[in-house]
Amino acid sequence: MLRVISGSAKGLKLFTLEGMNTRPTTDRVKENLFNIILPYIPGSNVLDLFAGTGSLGIEALSRGANSAVFCDRSEQSADIINRNLQHTKLMDKSQFFLGEAQLILKKLSQLSKKFDIIFLDPPYKKEIVPGILQDLENYGVLDEKVLISVETDIEDQLPQQIGTLCVSRQQIYGKTKLTFYKRI
Repeated sequence: MLRVISGSAKGLKLFTLEGMNTRPTTDRVKENLFNIILPYIPGSNVLDLFAGTGSLGIEALSRGANSAVFCDRSEQSADIINRNLQHTKLMDKSQFFLGEAQLILKKLSQLSKKFDIIFLDPPYKKEIVPGILQDLENYGVLDEKVLISVETDIEDQLPQQIGTLCVSRQQIYGKTKLTFYKRI
């Protein structure tokens, strides 16, 4: 069962996708993630890339983020995120973009969007995170004090630095690794 842990939508259950195409962040990992980033959330603009069910962006909105942009390439994810945003009454603070991450980042750049918090929760063991981090920098969607949370398998190797982004913290929870990037 996926749920909102805290804030205005606390305790509400979220709809999930059936099957193995998504891997929702567990409550334990999500709770620890949000304990770490709590000071950054109020008034922030959030990007939930590879959003799946929208759980991370919705949690941020519930805890006081100003806005959230959800992105995924799956139409099923789009439907689930829309249902979850309606259920949590957070639609008015949200936008959804359907498509591949790189194309969406280009579009967000053209719309002059900038983000304070970015959640990257891509498919595990695909080695796509370094390219996405580089795209985030190249497309200029990073706020000056950006915090990027990357959720991966513990075996996934991530660079210590890409451009102006540098690892600031890493936590391991079972087989899940959270890596946080900040600007140097």
